Amino acid sequence: MSPVDAVKSVFAKYATFGGRARRSEYWWFALFSWVVSILASVLDGAFGTRMGSGPSSLGIIGLIVTLALLLPSLAVGVRRLHDTNRSGWWLLIVLVPLVGAIVLLVFFVMEGTRGENRFGADPKVASYGVAPGMA
Repeated sequence: MSPVDAVKSVFAKYATFGGRARRSEYWWFALFSWVVSILASVLDGAFGTRMGSGPSSLGIIGLIVTLALLLPSLAVGVRRLHDTNRSGWWLLIVLVPLVGAIVLLVFFVMEGTRGENRFGADPKVASYGVAPGMA
């Protein structure tokens, strides 16, 4: 899946919490979100729209970007967990300091379940038409 297709796919499923998401879809969108957040921070600094002081202060543009990317980020995270045959409620493990973020990272980098699982069809099969390695 190309980076552009991955980001388009996430925005096409803006608030879709059902189904599955491939690793490439999740990680390309994560990179896109990170780059857009950096750009928003630079623009806030250039326009003087940063609220508060310090390097971690959020500006108006950064706030708008954060709010715009929140729902699709949650949705693709849930779909990514579904691909590993886990409930989306596992996202809440990030609330456990340090350990939660590490566990969630491990889940996100794991290969998805091959074939259909309780959350739907294998997205790799849906993309290629046949199972990988069978062509």
